[in-house]
This record gives sequence, C-alpha cells and structure tokens, in this order.
Amino acid sequence: MKRNAVILGAGFGGLELSTVLSEAFGDEIAVTLIDKGDAFVFGFAKLDVMFGRTTPDAVRLPYRDIAKPGVRVLRETVTAIDPEARLVTTDAGVHEADALVIALGADYDVDATPGLAEGGNEFYSVAGAERLAEIIPTFSRGHAVIGVADAPFKCPPAPSECALLLHDELVARGVRDACRISFVLPLGTPVPPSPETSEALLAAFAERDIAFICGRRVSSIDPARKVAVLDDGNELAFDLFLGVPKHRAPDVVIASGMTEDGYVPVDSATLQTRYPGVYAVGDVATAGVPKAGVFAEGAARVVARSLIADWRDGERPAPFDGRGSCYIEFGQGNVGRVDIDFLSGPTKTGVFNAPSAALAGEKEQFGSSRSARWFGT
Repeated sequence: MKRNAVILGAGFGGLELSTVLSEAFGDEIAVTLIDKGDAFVFGFAKLDVMFGRTTPDAVRLPYRDIAKPGVRVLRETVTAIDPEARLVTTDAGVHEADALVIALGADYDVDATPGLAEGGNEFYSVAGAERLAEIIPTFSRGHAVIGVADAPFKCPPAPSECALLLHDELVARGVRDACRISFVLPLGTPVPPSPETSEALLAAFAERDIAFICGRRVSSIDPARKVAVLDDGNELAFDLFLGVPKHRAPDVVIASGMTEDGYVPVDSATLQTRYPGVYAVGDVATAGVPKAGVFAEGAARVVARSLIADWRDGERPAPFDGRGSCYIEFGQGNVGRVDIDFLSGPTKTGVFNAPSAALAGEKEQFGSSRSARWFGT
C-alpha cells in the first residue's frame, strides 16, 4: 500500500508540501490536495487588482494546471475533520490519511465587526479587491480610512501598503489635495519585529500626510452616519472605508476540536498538533510566526522532510526556523523588504532593506519562481 498524505488547502503551505513530497517520492506516494476553490492567487496580487494594475483573471493560477507525479488535486469543500482517526469528510466523499496536514488558512469574520459588511469595503479577499477596483477611481474628495478590525491578521505590512498605494492613486489623478488618508492599526508600530522597517513606513506616512493611529482597532462601522468607531470610543467620519476584517480559523477546523483561541496549536519546531500524524501549517496554526505565505511555505518544507524521514527511516529535519522575507510596496514603483527571523535565535529580528526598483523586480521573481515550481508556468 502506498503511503497516503491528505493536505487540506492549496495555498502556499499546501502547494509547497505537495511539491516536495512529489519530488521525493513520485508515484510511490499518494498525495491528495483538497481545496474548495479552483485557482490560487498570491496575496500581494490583491492590491494589484484593487489599484487597477492588473485584472482578476490575470492573477489566477488554476489548480487544474498542476501535474505532478503522485499528486491529485480535488476541488471539494471540507465538511468535517476527525483528527484522531485522520479522516476528512468533504461534499464529495471521505478521505483517510496516514498523514493529515491542515493548511486551510484563516477565514475573514466580517460579521465580528458590526456594520463592516454594510458600510465598509474589505480588501483582503479577491472579491473585495475586485469591487474596490471599481470604487476607488470614483473617490476624489473627502476622508479615506484604512482600518484593521483585530490582530493577528495576514500579511502585516499590507494595510500600510494600501495607504501608500492609495496616496499614489490620488496623486496620479490630481485629487490628493482634496483627500485625507487615515490608517488605524491595532499594533503599536507598522511592523513590530523590525523597528527600522516601522521607522521607514512612518517616515513615508509623514511625507505623504497620512495620519497613523496606532494601538487602536476598528470595533464597528455606522453605515448610516459613515463613521468608524474605534475600541476607545473615538469616531472617524469617512467617505471611503477600506477594512481588514477579523481573522479566525475556518468553521470546520474549529468544529473539529483542534483549536485553542481560534487557531490550531502546534509544536513550533515540527508543526505537529497534539494528534499523532496530524500537522498544521500556515495561517490556521499558532506556530509563533507572522501570518504570511512565506512562513507557511517554510513550515510546509519542514513537514515534508519529517514525512520523508518517517517513511524512509531517514534523518530528522532541522526544526522550523521561522525565517522569511516580506516585500513591502512603498509606492512610486519602489519595494522594500524585511527579512524576519522569529524562531532560530534568542529574540525575534527583522532586518530592513530600503525600497528600490531592484527589489520590485525581486518581488516579481519571488512570484514567478513559485508559479513555475507549483504550476509549471
């Protein structure tokens, strides 16, 4: 009997894990990769769609293009997970696993922030970015508020990028002087692990007259009055609201009994859950790293190497080091980079690389290299 790995979720973690296992075992293993969607979209591409730099169709990578030995990709919706038995039920059947990997990411709980669904525009989903691609060009006067409902949230620099790219959009249309931009963030600084990165972003905000309100979250939206209510009771009137919803694990993961405080606890070194043979990687897990694709990718490689070691009686892999690089759009065609190390040393670190056109090219290469590796494009 072939070893059988079932991977739930075809994001950064699931795509990298299935690729490494295919490279190691080929047709000697049965890898089942399950996702309810029909295509993958890089998180950073949502801002490109939102600001009209590309189209939704151009950033979609269809899962049907994946052709790897030993891997089958199923478009199914997971309806139940039994971690003790390593059984997964979907809308199309039941899957039993020797190794089960939860990589379903984090869902957006828009309803957790009263009024957000009616009076705010979330920009963290592809659908939300697509809607805003039509709305933003109509905003030419008034107050734009970018607000985060709660932490943790995916891709911590993304709301800062949104503020800077909105500034560029308004400048390009010659209406920036008629508009104000405010940015509300629950964190004390834009990128807490890297004071240097935060300082650079704060300087960029100041240079562009973007008001930064830190340590506060948006607790509700009053659509009738067009007001964002902060958790300290203060209010911000807006003409355009761009929101980051509260995140949590998908309902099916919470129903499985695997979660604590909304996410799946794992051993940070191995990504193992408390259930034998069950792992969790990426945004669904509490691994002590930011919720960003590059960390899901790194965690997936550790899980893959662990399974290879188990099934071939090989050497155990090094623990997950929590290292990864995040690219940050500073506007005007320049991209910065912060190199994060959360787990390998005694303290968390973040080394800043100043924004440049060269790093914009490097960011493009980051995306294209993964498209080629996972989809053959």
